[in-house]
Amino acid sequence: MPLAPDIVDHDAALAFLFGRIDYERSDRLPDRLRGLKLDRMRELASRLGDPHERFPIVHVAGTKGKGSTAAMIAAVLSAAGYRTGLYISPHVTCVEERLQIDGRLCSQQEFVELIRRIRPAVDAMDVACHTRGDDGQGPTYFEITTAAALLHFASHQVDAAVLEVGLGGRLDSTNICCPEVSVITSISFDHMRQLGNTLASIAAEKAGIVKPGVPVVTGVTEAEPLGVIQQTATRNGCACYVAGTHFSHRYGGSHLPLCDPASHSPWPHGWSAFDYWEEAAEGRRELSGLRIGLIGRHQAANGAVALATLGRLREQGWQVDEVAVRSGLAQVEVPARAEVVQQRPTVIIDSAHNAASMQALIEVIRETYPRNGRRRRILVFAASQDKDVAAMLAPLLGEFDVAILTRFRNNPRAADPDKLRATAEQLLAGDSAPACQVLTRGDSLRAWDLARATASEDDLICVAGSFFLASELRRLTQLH
Repeated sequence: MPLAPDIVDHDAALAFLFGRIDYERSDRLPDRLRGLKLDRMRELASRLGDPHERFPIVHVAGTKGKGSTAAMIAAVLSAAGYRTGLYISPHVTCVEERLQIDGRLCSQQEFVELIRRIRPAVDAMDVACHTRGDDGQGPTYFEITTAAALLHFASHQVDAAVLEVGLGGRLDSTNICCPEVSVITSISFDHMRQLGNTLASIAAEKAGIVKPGVPVVTGVTEAEPLGVIQQTATRNGCACYVAGTHFSHRYGGSHLPLCDPASHSPWPHGWSAFDYWEEAAEGRRELSGLRIGLIGRHQAANGAVALATLGRLREQGWQVDEVAVRSGLAQVEVPARAEVVQQRPTVIIDSAHNAASMQALIEVIRETYPRNGRRRRILVFAASQDKDVAAMLAPLLGEFDVAILTRFRNNPRAADPDKLRATAEQLLAGDSAPACQVLTRGDSLRAWDLARATASEDDLICVAGSFFLASELRRLTQLH
């Protein structure tokens, strides 16, 4: 079978990766192939010397909040003096964003070298699949980036790595690891074709990261999915630490960044405050007046899950003191999570792409940008075709004066703006429907230009609906 061109530079490395992405775009692998996904990742890791076995791991799954929670855990471990890797997905700005050590992104040069090292193993697996004629596929984009992260962390001899699950948990590429702590941040409806259409079935897939004897920390409180997680933990002989039972928090409010650039605020994108307490092995532990460099009530909840996870590491002998906790949380920056990227007008970019994350975004907007007679809220929205668009738009339309529906340009899965408009108009039909002007633009650039032309200095522009849209418009905001 023909092989891809040699990887001579960064563009070639990206081209090689993008050549593997079609398999990731399929809505569902055939049932007979689903069980092979983890075997394929295990084989790829084995061909590379099993780099994931060379450092301790914290494994983080969840429908929403897992990226922020993983970043918080990693930031605190770094502040405590541990060289800490962080693997997240998807990226917002560049693929190297997925591979971080102590907050520093993998360089382009290092990334090219990682892909060069992985390429022979991928080629060998491709040839084996072709020879067998079993209709199987070689390693995918996500499996290769996961392998690159594991190699990167092993090469730099990290003291720990925090791995965010990409999709689900049970069959996710990251699930070849045996972690120090397994974390499940939340359970809500998303990726239902792959994970199931009940909270219990989604929880079962995410609880697939639970390993025998490894403590489990969860922010899930709803009875049905929590029951699945607790039963899975019990079957595997794991202690299970549950939000509201074994640990809790009190939200102290969110604050937008200061408008004056000369203020040199340590929180350029705003911050949230919260108090935390838990019942630990050494007794009750309380921390008051904590600050996270992210805004929103949901980020305080994510912070509590992160601290509960760090508490389990402390019980295993990890040295994480209060100074490290406060410093690490304060330094956390995660792009496109209710991120304030501009002011006058205020521009918030959020990667929310399901109904639950939209509700969290709405809470942020209501708190930090309350309605008054002279300020308008303008929404720029795009989504993937496989998403429940009605469930996302229904709560959003009541919060905005103008909704500009568009499509992102960097992925063919974008929903058609006219179809989005039809859904919006159906939701707005009726005498009691909210008053929201609905507009469409054919691509994100034109939608952004319209939003900027429409907004006054006192208004809010909010970008939401997809990581792809957040990525495109975040770049544009940095140009203006």
